[in-house]
Amino acid sequence: MRDAKVLITGAASGIGRATAVAAAKAGGQLVLTDINAAGLDETVADIRRDGGVVLVAQAFDITDFDAVTAFAEKVHDAHGSLDIVMNVAGTSAWGTVENLEHKHWRRMVDVNLMGPIHVIENFVPPMVRAGKGGSLVNVSSAAGLLALPWHAAYSASKYGIRGVSEVLRFDLDQHGISVHLVVPGAVDTPLVHSVELVGVDRESPRIQRLTQSFTKRAVSPEHVASAILRGVARNRFLIYTSFDIRFGYWWARKFALPYEIVMRRASARFSRLLAAQNS
Repeated sequence: MRDAKVLITGAASGIGRATAVAAAKAGGQLVLTDINAAGLDETVADIRRDGGVVLVAQAFDITDFDAVTAFAEKVHDAHGSLDIVMNVAGTSAWGTVENLEHKHWRRMVDVNLMGPIHVIENFVPPMVRAGKGGSLVNVSSAAGLLALPWHAAYSASKYGIRGVSEVLRFDLDQHGISVHLVVPGAVDTPLVHSVELVGVDRESPRIQRLTQSFTKRAVSPEHVASAILRGVARNRFLIYTSFDIRFGYWWARKFALPYEIVMRRASARFSRLLAAQNS
């Protein structure tokens, strides 16, 4: 990480901010972006106050391909190709198929899949041409590994970025560029508390208990950031941030039938929860 030029999206809060701070402390020279201009300014100020290096920071929407392209041109003109590209920015919405609207599906795919693809399109080819190797980090989710209830739209995007990463893992190996897929479970970020639960009353006691149970198992963004930097340093493809997801994915692969039974029961339980709320 030391002296590496590192791009991190979603740097205004949560995992992105924590990773930016950790990368700066490790000696990285940062290129940061987020849609939240005020939050991004705070991240930059904190990093610089602690002696970290931020080469460029700019707020824009990564779903806007032209904006990403213009930013990439600006960065490459001033600093050349990067060494590490981290796609961290993301959003979330959960709901059953009869409650999800087209806008929810579209938003998940635009932000969580097409956004990272826009970044990859603009920043990885210059790394290939530079011939200096490097690393690409994509943040997926436990919902990119397991069939979690109410996660169809979210999983569409997170399984998608997993597929992109699986292919690029081998395609980019010949260029000395390692690829890493981060698969967090519960993380105590603003996203956890603001996730859109489509067709669900968040104030319902049942939903409140479910949310509290989820957040109790959540790890800190700083824990995730440490796992990411450690995983890149050790050249791990799958970067887990908690044991439960590592075990769950292993169990799903080794015991397909029990996994299917558990997922069916989990989905049925969530459906009963929704029915009880609406009754």
